[in-house]
Amino acid sequence: MYKIAVMGDYDSIYGFATLGLSICPVKDRDEAKTKLRQLAEGNYGIIYITEAVAAQIPSEINKYGEQTFPAIIQIPGVSGNTGAGVEGVKKTVEQAVGSDILFGGVSE
Repeated sequence: MYKIAVMGDYDSIYGFATLGLSICPVKDRDEAKTKLRQLAEGNYGIIYITEAVAAQIPSEINKYGEQTFPAIIQIPGVSGNTGAGVEGVKKTVEQAVGSDILFGGVSE
């Protein structure tokens, strides 16, 4: 059975522990890259990552883009929502179904 992890700054993710999710606080880019690799190689099916941390390691996240597992999903942190998480989900759904989920148009 796959596990779920949440990665980001401590203030943004500590509340997820009450839901039974593994929390993985990171402080800098290098720590984030290392932790993402560890989680991806572990038994994690979903990795939530704050938008701020994801912005620091886009190439590392892209390595897992074509794989089924783990699903890496961006979430807002305490610093606010940049819209990157919603955009990422929108692109993924658009690729899967062939249309823009917000406007109903067919993608090319």
